[in-house]
Amino acid sequence: MGHDLRINHDSEVPKYKQVVDLIISDIEAGIFKKGQRVPSINETSEELLLSRDTVEKAYVYLKKKGVLLSVRGKGYYVNQTNSQRKIKVALIFNKLSNYKRSLYYSFVETLGNKAGVDVFIYNYSTDKFKEIIDNQLSNYDFFVVLPQFNDEKADISKIIKKIPKDKVLLIDRNLDALKDYPIVYQEFEKDINSALGEGLDLIRKYKKINLVFPTYEYYSKDIKRGFQIFCQVNDLEFTVIDRLDETDVQKNQAYVLISDDDLYRFIKYSREKKWKVGVDVGVVAYNDNTVKELLEDGITTISTNHNEIGRIAAEMILSKDFKRIKSPFNFIPRKSL
Repeated sequence: MGHDLRINHDSEVPKYKQVVDLIISDIEAGIFKKGQRVPSINETSEELLLSRDTVEKAYVYLKKKGVLLSVRGKGYYVNQTNSQRKIKVALIFNKLSNYKRSLYYSFVETLGNKAGVDVFIYNYSTDKFKEIIDNQLSNYDFFVVLPQFNDEKADISKIIKKIPKDKVLLIDRNLDALKDYPIVYQEFEKDINSALGEGLDLIRKYKKINLVFPTYEYYSKDIKRGFQIFCQVNDLEFTVIDRLDETDVQKNQAYVLISDDDLYRFIKYSREKKWKVGVDVGVVAYNDNTVKELLEDGITTISTNHNEIGRIAAEMILSKDFKRIKSPFNFIPRKSL
């Protein structure tokens, strides 16, 4: 091991796991090759200024994982290199949804057999998220986190910073306190504003445009702000609706529906009134998927490409080339507007 490598005694990561990471890092860098003897437990203990028990625990762990092989009376040898070892990734979501499934499948497909992925769900709860991080901190090579919480005032960055910075990748939502962290993100306020702008001529067919924004679902409030700015700049009559009721569905009005449940409810109400979507009422749905291509001869959507987010995130992990990348956000016109 290089003399420049040291143990961080202030880290939340257990010291034995830091030794594990150092040895694996040296193997990946080609410092230790397959079949080569690694420094003894005593040598590593002296070099890193750690107890013999701590280093022995790391070596036993690596032996169980098949990374090291012990030879009686001779020491420990490299049994496998990184090409044989799968990267372990924790994918941490606020909830499951159609677009997160798309992101997951793209992420896993891009990683292929080079990584194993476990999914954790914290249901918008700060306490649950903290519990996941605390319990899994030493078990994964990388943590891919979608940060969306019911308590907007909670200091989420403090929890995320428990993870070594080179092991964290954020997706979807940008956090001001983590501006120097790698991320594949959306800009919710700007995205909805610019995407609806592409459909402005179609929207003007209607007397009024309504945003159905269910606050109980914890969607980013930047979506609502972006919608309001769009309507004000373009002098459009508008309202923001919390819960969609049948009386909210009015003829010659357009609706931007954030929740899929509201979309299905809207279609049901329109059919009961015998109104044709795209003629009597207009619809724009948030987040595209295959079902929306088929419903009502095609639902117009505004959406980022969740498959692309998954692919980019996976490629960052495989290449270890971490960046901050803005995900494209598009207006996809169909017959519902």
